[in-house]
Amino acid sequence: MTHPRSAFGAPPQGGAAGGPAEPDPRRPLDASAAPAVTVSAEQFLAMGREVLAKQPFSVLLGAELASLEPGRCELQVPITERLTQHHGFAHGGVVSYIADNALTYAGGTALRVPVVTSEYKINYLRPAIGERLVARAHADHVGKTQAVCRCEVFVLREGVEKLCAIAQGTIARLPGTDDAGGWAS
Repeated sequence: MTHPRSAFGAPPQGGAAGGPAEPDPRRPLDASAAPAVTVSAEQFLAMGREVLAKQPFSVLLGAELASLEPGRCELQVPITERLTQHHGFAHGGVVSYIADNALTYAGGTALRVPVVTSEYKINYLRPAIGERLVARAHADHVGKTQAVCRCEVFVLREGVEKLCAIAQGTIARLPGTDDAGGWAS
C-alpha cells in the first residue's frame, strides 16, 4: 500500500548493546534519537489526515486518523453494516486494511520518507463485533531503508475495547525517493 510523502527526518536509533529498543506502546519514541519535528502536533496530525483523505479506499471505509506522532499512530474505522460479512462482524479485509494502514503510518513517520508496505502478517484473535475498529501501531526498529512495526487492532463495543487482531509488518522506503516529501524543513 502506498502512502505518499510521509516524511519527517532521521530515524530513531536502536536500544542497548546495539540491539533494537523495545518501545513501550504507551510512550512516545525517544525524541532525542531523531531530529525534532518542525511543526506542531496539531499540524503534524493535520498533515497525516491530508494524506488519508487522498486515499480513495480509506475514504470509502470512513477511516479516521485519531492520533499521529513520529513512529506511532492510531487509526479508526466505524463498523457499518456495509463493512460486515455474512455472520455480522467486521469483514477480515477491513480488519486487515486498518492494520496495514496503521503499520504504514507508523513506519512512514519513523523513516520520514515516502514508503510502501513491503510485507505484513496478521493474527485474527476474535470476531470484531462492535461499533468501531481502533488500530494502534508503533515502529519497533527503524533502519535506513525499512522499519519493522507492530499493530494491535481493537474493537470498541459499548465503550469497552477488546483486542481482535495483532499484526507485524515491514515498511520500506520507496525506491528513488531521497527527499522528505515537504514534511520536514
